[in-house]
Amino acid sequence: MSERHLNLQPPTMAQIAEAIIDIDLAITQAAKVVPITQAKSLVAVAGTATTVAAAALKLAEYDRYLIHLSRISAPSVYQVAAMFQGMSKDQIAALGYMHPGRVDVITAGALVLSRIMAATGASEFIASESDILDGIAWSLSK
Repeated sequence: MSERHLNLQPPTMAQIAEAIIDIDLAITQAAKVVPITQAKSLVAVAGTATTVAAAALKLAEYDRYLIHLSRISAPSVYQVAAMFQGMSKDQIAALGYMHPGRVDVITAGALVLSRIMAATGASEFIASESDILDGIAWSLSK
């Protein structure tokens, strides 16, 4: 999404609208295979989720122990996504919790997470410092 639609920071409203169309289309395709509205919990892993959690928790710096297993409400996700949409790259980079490699992609990532929240009807997500590789390793160990 960053390269295709959100290549300005802050992005224009037209860019955001175009990104939403693509994101929602991808979610619709996924929903044909995965019953997303039947999920009991939404667990979001790795960089985007943990960065959105750090922002929602209003952390001055990144703290994996405060972030891991935190519950972030849907309204907080929407607010954080909108916040990133209104910021310049320099403003995003200056955030104490922001990893330098995430500066260019966090606006798109937060928008994707917000659209997933809306599509699933989830009232919150649980942030996890573990990622898909941890899950693969766990499943192979059984």
